[in-house]
Amino acid sequence: MALNEPLNRKLRMALVGGGAGSFIGRVHSIAACLDNRAVLTAGALSSNPERAKSSAPDYGIADSRAYGSYEAMLDGESKLPEDERIDFVSIATPNHTHFEVARAAVEAGFNVVCDKPMTFDLAQAESLLETVQNSDVVFAVSHNYTGYPLVRQAREMILSGELGEINAIRSQYIQGWLRTQLEAEDQKQAAWRTDPAKSGAAGAFGDIATHAYNLGRYMTGVLPDSVSCHLKAFVEGRKLDDYGTAVIRYENGALGTVTASQISHGRENDLEIEIDGTKGSLRWRQENPNELIYRQNGKAHQIYTRDPNAEYMTGSGAGACRLPSGHPEAFFEAFANVYTAAFDAMAKRAAGEKIDQRDTIYPNVYDGVEGMYFIQQCVNSSADNAAWLPLKHAAARK
Repeated sequence: MALNEPLNRKLRMALVGGGAGSFIGRVHSIAACLDNRAVLTAGALSSNPERAKSSAPDYGIADSRAYGSYEAMLDGESKLPEDERIDFVSIATPNHTHFEVARAAVEAGFNVVCDKPMTFDLAQAESLLETVQNSDVVFAVSHNYTGYPLVRQAREMILSGELGEINAIRSQYIQGWLRTQLEAEDQKQAAWRTDPAKSGAAGAFGDIATHAYNLGRYMTGVLPDSVSCHLKAFVEGRKLDDYGTAVIRYENGALGTVTASQISHGRENDLEIEIDGTKGSLRWRQENPNELIYRQNGKAHQIYTRDPNAEYMTGSGAGACRLPSGHPEAFFEAFANVYTAAFDAMAKRAAGEKIDQRDTIYPNVYDGVEGMYFIQQCVNSSADNAAWLPLKHAAARK
């Protein structure tokens, strides 16, 4: 099969953010290029023009395509011939900048892969959704945990009815790296994540609870109805939450919980989800991502391992694998699966075919809106003594 058929070439990538000290920018560049379907061609790697250009050699970006700002990049790339200009923009910047960059890229006609949470607040998310709807671009949101093979395996199993009716969804994302006030030491990653002016109204809940919530929605398809939430900052002087728990009522009568912590000693990136159905239960843990546990009363527990050639693997589960069984696949590969699914749509769009912006295997702008609504309602609920608030957002419904 030709590369990105029918284009028969690599897609040209531009990166916004990712300069010195960035974690997620490097992840985006590696994930996008992992399958040899894209090449990092241009970038505006920092809000500081000098730092933006000085960071370009770290990524192999030519001086002529190293821009001092995203505005200059979009303007310069738009003026290039079609066979030279970028195909998509990846946004790997703090939350408060996502909206302006994404909107400008969409309005310029470029596809977008945006880091989560999609915007600074819900109003921006709703405005961005309208902008995307009025375009024909591919818009993906990097909820990368949806790209793990056994997450997609579980999704197909659940949607095909193997678990029966879903009764409960328990998800958590537990970290410990913010146990001390790192932001006071000017640690870059801590500084912007704990700053309301850059991170938004939520801290840990905006940063990692959104992943836990999105994973439950992605795997089950069950629609939320209402939420009650407690958020708290345990570290003295911290302006945003570093711990919280939400209880969710779903439309089908199921109950769910989402817990997020960034102050639990010794915990690293423990994203875990358990789903209970009338026929069986599933458990998946990100720190052991190549195993999925399936349980039924009175029967031996089953452990599904990541094996693209096994008869028990579903189509999307096997399709998300790159290596034979026993060779672990994890974070970068899952991230790349979000990209490669978006690339399929980008190639179709470039060939003049109509694309579906809503019903996609990769998280999209509608998922981004739902994530921002979840954050807003959790913050508002917590501020009102964990009052029950609606969690139905009409525009984000799938």
